[in-house]
Amino acid sequence: MQPKYDYGEEVRVARNVRNDGTYPGKEVGELLLKRGAIGCVNDVGTYLQDQLIYRVNFLGEGKTVGCREEELIPASAPWVDNKFEFNQKVLTKIPITVGGETVVQEKQQGLIMKVLRDIERQKIQYHVHFSNRVFQMPEAALEQFE
Repeated sequence: MQPKYDYGEEVRVARNVRNDGTYPGKEVGELLLKRGAIGCVNDVGTYLQDQLIYRVNFLGEGKTVGCREEELIPASAPWVDNKFEFNQKVLTKIPITVGGETVVQEKQQGLIMKVLRDIERQKIQYHVHFSNRVFQMPEAALEQFE
């Protein structure tokens, strides 16, 4: 196994990182880093001899966190930041119609199920669950649930 990233290289976490029980002083499942955070590789090690673990110092967050290789991308890689996160409640800005029938009202509450990142077009879309249906929606069609 050869590491993809070297000591001193800047990397970005491509997904939210939560405590798996190895980060002291935080509850298991607690958010450690929000996707998009940039850090610097301090060390590379292995876990169970089949996974590379990077010790990354995130100066902006004041944390050093162990990250798996699949959680990281080069800091220089194209990136589009998202407004909403998985499992976050949102409201629609517009009604949704299917076959001429309104199935989701304007200002109806939904739940983010997945974040879809289109780097080439610099756009974010989401899979949003409303009542008993899931729709793919652009970020511009959603607003924060208060």
